[in-house]
Amino acid sequence: MKRVLLLMTLLAAAGCGSSDSTSPSTLPPTSVGVFTITELTIGTGVTAVNGSRVVTSYAGWLYDTAKPFGKGNQFDSGSGGPLTFTIGAANLITGFQQGVVGMKVGGSRRVIIPPELAYGSSTPDPTKIPPNATLVFEITLTSAQ
Repeated sequence: MKRVLLLMTLLAAAGCGSSDSTSPSTLPPTSVGVFTITELTIGTGVTAVNGSRVVTSYAGWLYDTAKPFGKGNQFDSGSGGPLTFTIGAANLITGFQQGVVGMKVGGSRRVIIPPELAYGSSTPDPTKIPPNATLVFEITLTSAQ
C-alpha cells in the first residue's frame, strides 16, 4: 500500500508544472554511463515508434561534464542534411534510435548516450570520436510515418 501511495504521489508531482503541453521537461544532471533524454521542445505531430520511417536533423558532441549541458567538442554538425532512417532497422547507433522513439514531429530532444549504446570501443573515426566515448545529440524530428 505504501508503494502505491508513493507511486501516486510521484506521478502527481510529475504532472505538476506548466499546463502548456509543449513546455520542455527538466531532468536532473546526468553522469557518464547513463542514457538520458531531455525534452527541449515537445512536438505536436505524429509520434515516432519502432518501425517508423523518420527524418531528423541533429548535431553531436562528445560528453564533457565541465561544459554546459555536457556538450564538449562537436564531432558532427548535421550539416550533411537530414538523417532519414527506420527506427529499429537502420544501421545507426542504438542510443540515437532509442532517443527518437516517442518524439512527436516538431519536437526536439537532447540525448546523452553512453558508449555501450553508441560506438563502444570501435568508432567510425577515432580522430573525432575516441573509443568508449559518451555522446550528446540534439535531435529534431521533422517527419515520422
